[in-house]
Amino acid sequence: QVQLVESGGGLVQPGGSLRLSCAASGSIFSIAAMGWYRQAPGKQRELVAEINSGGSTTYADSVKGRFTISRGNAKNSVYLQMNSLKPEDTAVYYCNADVRTTIILQNNYWGQGTQVTVSS
Repeated sequence: QVQLVESGGGLVQPGGSLRLSCAASGSIFSIAAMGWYRQAPGKQRELVAEINSGGSTTYADSVKGRFTISRGNAKNSVYLQMNSLKPEDTAVYYCNADVRTTIILQNNYWGQGTQVTVSS
């Protein structure tokens, strides 16, 4: 079984910054991709950023130029540096990972989420 644990959320003023962290643990053979999603009240969960095992990244248009996703050196962690935060960034942020638990089997896992609130 694989567990994802997020940290780094909190309350910040508009224009401020936060750095989210996610670490994967458990029966991990390899991780094909990790990413961050967010969900605001009354809204659908949306992709914020994703990075694959080769280092290629994908960003939502709403965060391009402000957020940066990166991998840990051990390849079992992912970070989201969030700069120039706006009130519309307020949401619960979820870590996601596409994990191979054996040489063949692969599954998708979610963290519990961390609250990010941007308000003056």
